[in-house]
Amino acid sequence: MKIDNSIKTVAGISVSDGRPRADKNTGVNPNPAPPANTASAERSGAGGGAKADNVHLSPLSSQLQGIESNLANSGVVNMARVEEIKQAISDGRFKVNPEVIADRLLETVRELIQSQKGKPW
Repeated sequence: MKIDNSIKTVAGISVSDGRPRADKNTGVNPNPAPPANTASAERSGAGGGAKADNVHLSPLSSQLQGIESNLANSGVVNMARVEEIKQAISDGRFKVNPEVIADRLLETVRELIQSQKGKPW
């Protein structure tokens, strides 16, 4: 079985609101946003009226939300196949082919090495 790592994640960014998440270990947000009233005052100047912040999302954001929804609703594991394999193991019919396992493991390692070439660690 190959693991598909084609979906790239952005560490520390929440899909729902776009704000950095708090560190899981410390509970502290590494880049806290300024309070809303401070940000408005800085943008509006010392004596001017408060300006509202506007956020414009690209069509890509709705596509990402659709993909996220599809992934959440789809089964990642084929449970019928899992049950079939479990039954074969219980019945003693499941045959392990070590050569195939070794070949596929090496193929996966080669693919991972190829995908990492040229990327900084």
